[in-house]
Amino acid sequence: MRKIKFTKMQGIGNDYVYVDAVAENLPDDTEYLAELSRKISDRHFGVGGDGMILIAKSDLAPFRMRIFNLDGSEAQMCGNGLRCFAKYVFDKGMIDTSEFSVETGAGLLGVSLYLDENDKVLEVQINMGKPDFSASSLPVKIDGLDTVINHKIQVFDREFAINCVSIGNPHCIVYLDESEDLKAFDLTKYGKAIQELSIFPEKTNVEFVKIMSETEVFQRTWERGSGETLACGTGASAVFAMSRKLGYFKDSATIQLLGGDLKMSVSPETGEILKKGTAEFVFTGTYFYH
Repeated sequence: MRKIKFTKMQGIGNDYVYVDAVAENLPDDTEYLAELSRKISDRHFGVGGDGMILIAKSDLAPFRMRIFNLDGSEAQMCGNGLRCFAKYVFDKGMIDTSEFSVETGAGLLGVSLYLDENDKVLEVQINMGKPDFSASSLPVKIDGLDTVINHKIQVFDREFAINCVSIGNPHCIVYLDESEDLKAFDLTKYGKAIQELSIFPEKTNVEFVKIMSETEVFQRTWERGSGETLACGTGASAVFAMSRKLGYFKDSATIQLLGGDLKMSVSPETGEILKKGTAEFVFTGTYFYH
């Protein structure tokens, strides 16, 4: 039996178990870490969460973030997870600057911290980078298409128009019409089916979206490897980027998710997507890994 110290954190309901891989001397073995994630993330037999995030060493930045989903698969990036990661390392005194980069599976990403009167992290803004609309980047394989915008597919009894974009990880976005109740929509049925279509050889995250106004949208996400989550930061960034491309938004918007809101904007200098939101500690403890 191994004792592993952990911290549970959540960003608008997207919850992860955080482990300092260096302090806990975890082996850099993907199979070992995948199994650990499956067990520690279990909501009945483990700590419970949408997955596990490791604080690891990096040769490129002060820290490296590794993300393992609930099913043990490794993800490239998680926007809500990175906000919590940034709060973790700052509030625990592992770094003393309010702006720094973190190495992720999607590359180096910059974070900016907004502090409260006690110099604790209140909100975090993340530079999510530039969206990539090329089909090869996701990948999505549809003959004759270099980009996938308003492409019609049939899923069970429904026809959907899909829109695909990468924000370091793949996203497939479906806009529902005004008459549809997104809260009552069967996300498990349709989200899971779209995620597993053969056109997505590495699967994908799926967002169903309803435009509320020129500055607001409501979103639900079926995450690759985790199922529906209360929030998805890369998904919100993907929805913002695609909505701008389709002319729904201009340079800023609020993405409403089941767990709360994210504030989205775009850098006028670089065109990079900026995402701002909260991050919170939930509890700490020791996990007994058998």
